[in-house]
Amino acid sequence: MAEKRSLVTIANLTRDKIMYLIEMAAEFEKHPNRKLLEGKVVATLFFEPSTRTRLSFETAANRLGARVIGFTDPKVTSSSKGETLKDTLMMVSNYADVIVMRHYLEGAARYASEVASVPIVNAGDGANQHPSQTLLDLYSIYKTQGTLENLHIYLVGDLKYGRTVHSLLMAMRHFHPVFHFIAPTELAMPEEYKLYCEKNGIQYVEEQRFDEKSIAEADILYMTRVQRERFTDLMEYERVKNSYILRASMLGRVKPTMKILHPLPRVNEITYDVDDDPHAYYFEQAHNGLFAREAIICDVLGISLEEVKADKTILG
Repeated sequence: MAEKRSLVTIANLTRDKIMYLIEMAAEFEKHPNRKLLEGKVVATLFFEPSTRTRLSFETAANRLGARVIGFTDPKVTSSSKGETLKDTLMMVSNYADVIVMRHYLEGAARYASEVASVPIVNAGDGANQHPSQTLLDLYSIYKTQGTLENLHIYLVGDLKYGRTVHSLLMAMRHFHPVFHFIAPTELAMPEEYKLYCEKNGIQYVEEQRFDEKSIAEADILYMTRVQRERFTDLMEYERVKNSYILRASMLGRVKPTMKILHPLPRVNEITYDVDDDPHAYYFEQAHNGLFAREAIICDVLGISLEEVKADKTILG
């Protein structure tokens, strides 16, 4: 039963479910502080470093009245003594009502959902999936564009290891997008995701050019960091790390409604002069993560949109 309530991948969410969670996130944006989860315990198990994801999940739990337990460094846990992931999950399942987990191994969240007795929320598993980031991305796109339908979405930078772009691609299959994959050869979108596009009727174009003219038709410009930690060859990282840098001077021809997204942290792929441009939306995007993650935690715990709308525990 636990797996049915878990959020492991965005790939198996229906169009209706995505819109349902977006509507729930909007309710939490109106009133983020509630007591809906009073008496509940949320465990955050982060086997890989994180700032925004961990803090926004913990803030979401706190704002809903839950208590938070967990760790941010596996070196201080029994896994450093050789305890298996299964035993850690079985143990934490005794204490918590839901487990939010980030792990460096692809497939770890799926495995966790099979062995834990409580719902699992995947907060990122290797270069595989990052469904909660995808939901906040979808919410950000919906808020800024007024729709998710028929958008030109430009994915720029690390498309090989970037789990956020892989998840976003899968989620958008319901909404007739046109994707533009802009990456150096070494970081191109993997074949499996291009095959996914073809199988699901998703239009895409592959490009290497990145300039004022090439991004003029974008509705969403989704920048990504070249992730040093995913490279086994640091020479290769040095060669590609500065492949695509967005500067304010490149925004002269873009659509008035175009928004720039980035899952953060950034390194140097967006220059600081872009921050004050009206097209920049990445810090608001991160803020939207709070509301999206409130919706996710409530959903996996069986709290419905109707219950959220009828909730009388609103604070402040």
